[in-house]
Amino acid sequence: MEPVTLTTARLELSPPRESDIEAIFEACQDADTQRYTTVPSPYEHRHAEEFVPRVAEQWTEGAHLTWAMREDETLAGMIGLYSLDGAGSGELGYWVSPWSRRRGLLTEAARAVLDWGFSPEGARLRRIEWRAVAGNVASARAARALGFRYEGLLREGIAGKEGRDDAWIAGLLADDDRTPQPWPVLDTL
Repeated sequence: MEPVTLTTARLELSPPRESDIEAIFEACQDADTQRYTTVPSPYEHRHAEEFVPRVAEQWTEGAHLTWAMREDETLAGMIGLYSLDGAGSGELGYWVSPWSRRRGLLTEAARAVLDWGFSPEGARLRRIEWRAVAGNVASARAARALGFRYEGLLREGIAGKEGRDDAWIAGLLADDDRTPQPWPVLDTL
């Protein structure tokens, strides 16, 4: 698959490039990014250097599609559709640079990715899942705001750096109303 560039009111979403390596390295030093995502920990400079060409290869293969979120020339984070199975499903994943958090950039980017993921001109998905380490409230709030339906707890559902973690899972179907729904795990916080 050829890489696709998406645009929103404030962002350009396009594959990461070599000029992003320093910002990727800096963002991935964040403790929450290391705790709640699949980035290596400790995150070394070589990880950022290897990431950029790997994303290009993954676009070609079509199973993992990653976009850098850029506000002007500032790297705001990474977002992607992963584990595309050819049968109409995939998984939304993301991380946000510490300097870009709490400004609504993630939900803005995710709406564009979801629209493209479900569209006939895009990935033509029927279902997109969201998973996160149980307790990752910020990610869960973003997923709820995007209209994902909370589907439950996957015991030891995510392999982490220190073993397995319980995971929250949610899903969104192509024809779902994207109005935020109640999430029992968030409604008690």
